[in-house]
Amino acid sequence: MHYILTLLLLTSYIYAKTTDFSIIIDEKFNNALVDVAEDYDRSISAVGFIKEYKDSSSNDSATYSNAFDYLSSLSNAHGSQMHLVKVDNSANISLRKSMNLANFNEAVSLVKTPENGYFIGGHTLSGSLVLLKLDSHANKIFASEFGTPNHDKLSKLVSLRDGGVLAVGSSAASQNQSYDVFSNGLGLNDIYVARFSQNGTMLWSKRYGSYDDDTGIDAAEADDGSIVVLGKVNKGKQTGASLMRITEHGDKIWLYEKIEEKRITPHKIIKLRDSAFVVSLSQKDEMNKEQIRLLKVDLQKNILQDKTIYTTYSSVLKDIDEYSDGRLAAVGHVQDSYDTDGLVMLLDAKFSLLLQEHYGSVDFDSFHALDVLHDSKIAVAGVHTNKESQETNMWLLKLNRDLTMSQISNSVTNFYAQLAELFKDEIKANSLTLRDDLSINFSSESLYFEIGKHMLTNPQKKFLDSFGKKLLAFLYKNKEHIKALEINGHTSSEWGTSDFSSGYLNNERLSMNRSFATLSHIFNNQDEKTKKWLSEILKGSGLSFSKKIMLNEVEDKKRSRRVTFKIILFDN
Repeated sequence: MHYILTLLLLTSYIYAKTTDFSIIIDEKFNNALVDVAEDYDRSISAVGFIKEYKDSSSNDSATYSNAFDYLSSLSNAHGSQMHLVKVDNSANISLRKSMNLANFNEAVSLVKTPENGYFIGGHTLSGSLVLLKLDSHANKIFASEFGTPNHDKLSKLVSLRDGGVLAVGSSAASQNQSYDVFSNGLGLNDIYVARFSQNGTMLWSKRYGSYDDDTGIDAAEADDGSIVVLGKVNKGKQTGASLMRITEHGDKIWLYEKIEEKRITPHKIIKLRDSAFVVSLSQKDEMNKEQIRLLKVDLQKNILQDKTIYTTYSSVLKDIDEYSDGRLAAVGHVQDSYDTDGLVMLLDAKFSLLLQEHYGSVDFDSFHALDVLHDSKIAVAGVHTNKESQETNMWLLKLNRDLTMSQISNSVTNFYAQLAELFKDEIKANSLTLRDDLSINFSSESLYFEIGKHMLTNPQKKFLDSFGKKLLAFLYKNKEHIKALEINGHTSSEWGTSDFSSGYLNNERLSMNRSFATLSHIFNNQDEKTKKWLSEILKGSGLSFSKKIMLNEVEDKKRSRRVTFKIILFDN
């Protein structure tokens, strides 16, 4: 295989970070990241699980009335806990938090809420389904266990247009006819679906299936509010996929099963921008090797496209996302006789393979989920196995659209170095100064304002044209990291014989006028595309004489009559 990931040594005992945008979180025992989403502040959040072991020594003083309570305390001493990780644009971990539920559990899915919080879905190891709602700081708003009286397992949590979520999974069969959700199936396992409102109220839960073994895998909401549920069907030695369309209230509209001689395993369904759906499957070939198969279906269960992507090694696509131009990004794993790597593919709208890359080391690595980000890069969550270890670790990385590894976004220090190089001639000529907080001050006498004036002079306009051309080209190139460009107007402290209040307010108005004159000159000299972008980041303000220039404890009134620029990054 082709390995293009180079791992560095651990930078701390908690996690390792490469020069690329790749984070390995190395905890004791097996752990994994299973889903990922972009936050509204452009950071990335991923959910998974870690193994937590309680210190039994802290319970040495506990007394038990019977042996069963003692044995129960021992069995609850270790297990999995849902775990959330948040990473900023510089690949720094800004938040890590375990949910610490009473029963050990594993997360399977993550959905963003309108408040920039999270719905997290999973299941306990004892067979209950779990739904959590967290705020933007991962503080628990509520946690509820639900499901049937049997052993249940969650496969996916699906975001709905009304702000609620759909839980898709499976439930073991039962002969308890008094439980009303059993009216639709009594097989070995049945598909279990539950709908929740935005505040976590369960609206309905239903079970679907046959006398065979059925498992709920995923679902996608249609434009009309109906839902297409992807399932897995086991019929004897045959494995196939099922598609079922249900109403928003859970009533079945139609069922379609695809069972062939080749063993088919379903993995993912998404709704496309054209309102059709793409289903990711894998199927065994004559050599018992898994190959990728993609279906495109409409709401009337018509198969619009059916394509198998043949690869050299066994390959599976576990997650798919669509770009605005109809191309598809997909992740999963590829396996040969020696190891398993994370697999990422770029496909066109006809499912033709455009690009493919493998990421990993010499042992087991796999990608579980992806999210196409606002800047067309791809956030990927999965597992990585370190060399000389048998334990899987949480793995979060960011890829470019051409599937190469994204570089760690520029920090303030790197931005400062690049700006210093960009304006080296102006700095050498003493036309401007650059500070390490990314503020830029004009230092040439020709760039200061006259007393009480705010209109730009010709020398000021000429300098701003050259300065603005360089600065805006640089900022636009790095626009995914730019939160704001501040243009602040300043004044000296004098204002005739006015009292302090009048002097301050008059200077405040003057400083705002200087800011606006500079901002509007730069803005009006741009094309329409740049103007629209600038409208999102430009911020003009007047600071009166609050930031006047002092030299040897004496105000330098001439140098105080100025404008300054400051660049604000998202991860500041």
